[in-house]
Amino acid sequence: MSSKAISLKDVAAIAGVSVSTASKVLRGGGKASDATRERILEAAARLDYEPNALGQFLAQGRSATIGVLTLNAPGAFTMPVLTAATTALGARDLSVLVSDSRLDRSVVAATVRKFRARKVDGLLVVGDGSGTAMRSVTAGFTVPVVYAYGFSDEPDDVSFVHNGQVAGELAGRHLIELGRRRIAHISASLDDHSARERAEGLASVLAAEGLDLVGGAGFHGDWSRSWGRRAAEDLLASGLDFDAVFCGNDTIAMAASEVFRQAGLRIPADVAIVGFDNLAGLMDQHDRTLTTIDPLLSSVGERAAEYLADAIAGGDYEPGVHRIDGILIEGESSVGPRP
Repeated sequence: MSSKAISLKDVAAIAGVSVSTASKVLRGGGKASDATRERILEAAARLDYEPNALGQFLAQGRSATIGVLTLNAPGAFTMPVLTAATTALGARDLSVLVSDSRLDRSVVAATVRKFRARKVDGLLVVGDGSGTAMRSVTAGFTVPVVYAYGFSDEPDDVSFVHNGQVAGELAGRHLIELGRRRIAHISASLDDHSARERAEGLASVLAAEGLDLVGGAGFHGDWSRSWGRRAAEDLLASGLDFDAVFCGNDTIAMAASEVFRQAGLRIPADVAIVGFDNLAGLMDQHDRTLTTIDPLLSSVGERAAEYLADAIAGGDYEPGVHRIDGILIEGESSVGPRP
């Protein structure tokens, strides 16, 4: 055989059958006899034949293409979701068309029309954060649509987000296990779904231990460094007794740590700090200065993509929000420096 790519026609010729029969048998169908089926499979194995995935999809009336609509592709937290999702889809022999809306709703509408015209087999919508709702575009498609890193405002849609409730619980349990009993919370506004879930998770763990959150409802503003500094200053000025703080993200945690150190507090001897995001890991740094919750954003993207591929193949489509649990990564801000 020449060095050119092996074709289905070559397999059929070696097996002594028609191209149509060879194709059906290699797809797992057809009514060929056991002997004929064995000849075809042996010929394919001898020639090291790899079926043309695109051709198989087209034969099934599918395009083998997935539309991926991102709301903010350049976002630091969006990228691991997008990368993991496209990798998972590629592993399933699915091509990907990515279009970014740049948070512009008019671009979203135009992209939806483009994907429909391309007859994509499915659509993955990647949001800009698990704390906000995305406008559903599912009604515009006859193929499966899955949302990731953000949830659809339509309850019957399928959405994948990280689990904020579990994140709060992980932080609370960690601090309590370290012997901390006077725990404060600095985060974004409770109008933000992610901030609210993290606060609820922390509160549930404290309540189970008979503990109250320092400051009552906590300190809530936004996700910025400036808010982290101001909230830490307000906590110090309040005169409240505290020995630990769970911060809504790493940015707030680092800003608060700076304020506490400037005030003469030792971390973690006087106050233990836990953040959220695992920014160091996101930037591929092996920095264990800050104890943090890693939301495993890559897992969010991978799970959403695999779910979409399964739904396209005829698998179950379970409406609702699917939450991915994160993990706690210990750092010096709560357990002190390692030997």
